[in-house]
Order: sequence, then C-alpha cells, then structure tokens
Amino acid sequence: MIEIRNIEGIEVFSAAPLVQPRPTQIVFVHGAFAGGWIWADHFLPWFACQGYRAHALSLRGHGGSRGHSMLAWHSISDYVDDLHHIVSWLGEDVVLVGHSMGGFVVQKYFERHPVAAAVLMCSAPPQGLAAAQFHLLLEHPQLFMDINNIMNGKYANTSIVQEALFAQPVKEEVLTSFLTRMQSESQRALWDMTTFNLPLFFSRPQPPMLVLGAEKDVLVPAFLVQTTARSYGLKDHIFHGMGHALTHEQDWPKVANYIRDWLVEHGY
Repeated sequence: MIEIRNIEGIEVFSAAPLVQPRPTQIVFVHGAFAGGWIWADHFLPWFACQGYRAHALSLRGHGGSRGHSMLAWHSISDYVDDLHHIVSWLGEDVVLVGHSMGGFVVQKYFERHPVAAAVLMCSAPPQGLAAAQFHLLLEHPQLFMDINNIMNGKYANTSIVQEALFAQPVKEEVLTSFLTRMQSESQRALWDMTTFNLPLFFSRPQPPMLVLGAEKDVLVPAFLVQTTARSYGLKDHIFHGMGHALTHEQDWPKVANYIRDWLVEHGY
C-alpha cells in the first residue's frame, strides 16, 4: 500500500516493508517532466516486498508539491534542497536512487550532504546535457522538437511518449497514463544541467555508487552513461533492449532485481 503525505509542501509517496525490514531506507528521485508518481507504480511496492522502507518525493513544482506557479525559476539547487528536506525528515542516512534529471540531483546532493549510497539510472551525466541534446537533435530531430513543445505544455499524443521513453512493447494505457501525468519542466533547471551548475568532482568523499543505463535510450544514450561511470571511476551496467523508462519497460523487474542485489551485496 502506498501512503501519500505532504511534508511542508513536498509530496512524498511511501511504502512500508512487507517482510522483515532491512536496515536502510531508499529515497527515489524522479526525472524531468515527471513526479514521485513514476516510482509508485512498480518500484515502491516492489522494494517494500524486499523489506525496504521506500519513499519517492515530487520535487517542487512537480506532482502534488508546491511551487507550480514558479516552476520555470526552480533551480537544481532548489531540487537538492527539497531532497535534503525529506532526507532530514526521515532522520537517517539513506540510499538515493535517481532517474534521469533525478540522477543529476543526486550527484549534486552528495556534493553537500552525506549519503549512504547512490544509484544513478539513465542519469544526466556530470559533464552536462549538451552532448545528449546534440545527439538527440542529430539522430531524432522531430523528437527533439516534440520535447521542446512539452516544455511549453504542448503535447497531444502517446507516440511521442513511446518514442522518447520506451524500446520494448508497451500498452496504450501505460502511455496514456504517462501522457496525462507528464508536465512542463523548469528551464532554469535544464540550463543548470547543461552548463551552469555541473557536479564538482571530489568536493566530498564519493559514496558507494551504481551507474545504470539502457541500450536503446534516446534521451541519455548508453555512451553517456558509460561516461558518467568512468568519471567516477566505476563500471556501468547497460540493460539490453530497454529504453529510458527503466521504471516502466516490460523488463523493469530486471532493473529492480539488479539494484536490490547490489544493495544487499553492500550491506544495505
């Protein structure tokens, strides 16, 4: 069962462990155009079944959180503050799992705050989004334009969602569900991820970290996931035949199992 709370203006989805609780809580951080809801469909209940206290926040201006009227002005630093607020509310070290923009927020988070461990899923790389945007423009120019339209709230069909997020077969109701819940994103935050607020390497000790990507990802291509891993001196793991939406592809349990196994191996 998913419980939804509002913690001083920040929406938080939580799932209590359904078996013997494990020692570490997990906080999931969503990507651009989304909200905490993206984790509630599969990952929160699945990790609760593995014994984890699992939480997902909606960053300010997203989902049921405050700040929609000022969305265009929210920065990555603002998102880091939201995440820190929820981690502080939980009152202990946590494992952070960030997808896409959420992975970038996680990287900026551990510049300033301690964290038990971090998982980056199809994350915006520490070198910024310029390479990803240029690659998308060259390889998928129409999709590049469609995503720019989403920035302005102009999207009207599920084919854009499918092309951008999925490589495996996906039910129409899943695409419709995404379309009805997607939203605009902060232009300021996107500029921060492109050039103005990139992660500072070695500003703090690096936590144990897992870097994951998808072979068919058109938004954060696998070669950029590999760049992220090398930047932190790590190996990456790329899921074969999957797209950007690792949370909702048909093979999403493979991703969840891989994360769970890594957490258990490291004592979390």
